[in-house]
Amino acid sequence: MSAKDKKIMVIGGGIAGLTAAWELSRFNIDVELIEKTPFLGGYAIQYCCKATDECRQCGACTVEAMLKNVVNEPKIKVHLATEVEKINNSGRFSVDLKKSSYKPDFATEGVIRGYSKNNSPLHVIVDKEKCEGNPDAVPEGAVELDTMGFSGKLDVDAVILASGFQPFDAEQKGTYGYKKFPNVVTGMDLERIIRENATVVRPSDGKTAQKIAFIQCVGSRDERLGHLWCSQVCCPYALRMAERIKHKNADAEITVFYMDIQNVGKDYAGFYEKCKTEFRFVRNIPVDVFPMENDSLSMRYMNEEDGLCINEEFDLVVLSVGIVPGPDNSNMSDLFDVGLNEDGFFTGIDKLNSTSTLKDGIFLAGTVAGPKDIAASMAHAGQAASEVIKHLGVS
Repeated sequence: MSAKDKKIMVIGGGIAGLTAAWELSRFNIDVELIEKTPFLGGYAIQYCCKATDECRQCGACTVEAMLKNVVNEPKIKVHLATEVEKINNSGRFSVDLKKSSYKPDFATEGVIRGYSKNNSPLHVIVDKEKCEGNPDAVPEGAVELDTMGFSGKLDVDAVILASGFQPFDAEQKGTYGYKKFPNVVTGMDLERIIRENATVVRPSDGKTAQKIAFIQCVGSRDERLGHLWCSQVCCPYALRMAERIKHKNADAEITVFYMDIQNVGKDYAGFYEKCKTEFRFVRNIPVDVFPMENDSLSMRYMNEEDGLCINEEFDLVVLSVGIVPGPDNSNMSDLFDVGLNEDGFFTGIDKLNSTSTLKDGIFLAGTVAGPKDIAASMAHAGQAASEVIKHLGVS
């Protein structure tokens, strides 16, 4: 059957949504790509390259390439700052869309910037009053957030849910002092620090961080929080980032506090063995972080050998926060009549077909269905696109 007049809606503009949209467009299928923020790329586009003297397979470059593909593909129509309001299924899906209620976490001089040169628009005005007081701070081509977003109805033949995840809120682990102590940061904060400074500096004073601690499994594998799952991405992310830091600053002292190291990806075992020659690994999760003089941080943890308490100072503490279900999952579950598992992620038919759902014509892609790294999210999205093509009978 021809793909003519077939149209698919992909909800979510992260790496899974981008990949699914791109794969469908290869079959000459029209795609309506819905993203609730003003920028495509999701969290994945915010990651810097982790290459040292060789590629570390972090996936950052593949996200950039996929974003470029999508924004230049005429078969894909992008609706930014837009979200689903309701859906009806009477043969085709009739979807009502509205402008999203997106609010940025922070904005420099009233303007936010996309993370990629391929973002269009690249700059969005979120506070007109601030911009009116400082017109020189408004880049050329900036678009007002109030003018973005689509309100209306679209009829489509199938829907792919690819709305992604949210990082665990590290403030819930109060003993680590996140947002109380400036030199306690998350992995995403560290990405921002590197992007703005080209190196790892302490937020408190801008000085180079020489002694750095990574704490793993923050918000994952935590019975008290009810988060029993492994996020699968924290270990490889932390080690790749640590390798990058060490490559740029050979004098950096890096300690990784962990429960278990998740072995994922090709050649990861060899990479881990190499890391053990460069970093210190402590199989213990620290209990507390305390502020010290000169904005240093003292961490308390148990000695592996004798069980005695150790206090040690660091310049910077990086919390490797886990993946948790997206904030819209519950609402979308009701809208699309697709079930969630006990952890709050969407459920597929079974493990062998984790992209199809019990609701005919509704499919899943990426971390909306559970923790995945970039490569796994792209593979899952490709599978979702294949299932949609079979559903449409397109050849």
